[in-house]
Amino acid sequence: MPAVSAKLVKELRDKTGAGMMDCKKALAATDGDATKAIEWLRQKGIASAEKKSSRTAAEGAVGSYIHTGARVGVLLEVNCETDFVARGEIFQNLVRDVAMQVAACPNVEYVTTDQIPADIVEREKTIEMGRDDLDGKPEKMKEKIVEGRIGKRLKELALLEQPFIKDSSISVAELVKQTAGQIGENVQVRRFTRYTLGEGIEVEETDFAAEVASMKAAG
Repeated sequence: MPAVSAKLVKELRDKTGAGMMDCKKALAATDGDATKAIEWLRQKGIASAEKKSSRTAAEGAVGSYIHTGARVGVLLEVNCETDFVARGEIFQNLVRDVAMQVAACPNVEYVTTDQIPADIVEREKTIEMGRDDLDGKPEKMKEKIVEGRIGKRLKELALLEQPFIKDSSISVAELVKQTAGQIGENVQVRRFTRYTLGEGIEVEETDFAAEVASMKAAG
């Protein structure tokens, strides 16, 4: 293994957030070329994306997406481990794609099913247990059917469970995992907010005929 200076190792670690030994191996494998060493680390990241999922992701970006016509807008926070990766094209593309996904899924309210409050889960269970098509079925069968229906309903509310709008063969969760593998860091979608024009505003309905009649009477 060629000798690698501690200074080069530190510089590579500062740029990528990778471990000291990984940086040393990367530099040794690329004859001290920092650019090639970064690519080497990314390639290794593809094989170890799962291991990185437990590492702290405190950097990242807040992205936005405004749909055509400016009637729907999204703010989204996605985290990674280093500022270096957060500024990269691969990560930025992920942020844009997931923000677009949120805009396209009006029923989605949470990032994962684990974030759905227990009271909402219980409400859904109560609704399903009271459906007419379950009348007369054995209790165990009823519970099994309800469990399946609730699971499906909760997935409809979770962003990461949705089919990716640009490639329906994978879920958003799989897209995030693939990106983590490409960049060699833990990547987490943390939170989002969707804005719909006019949402929550009560619009007073006017009886036009009655309004005209009252104007005539006043005249």
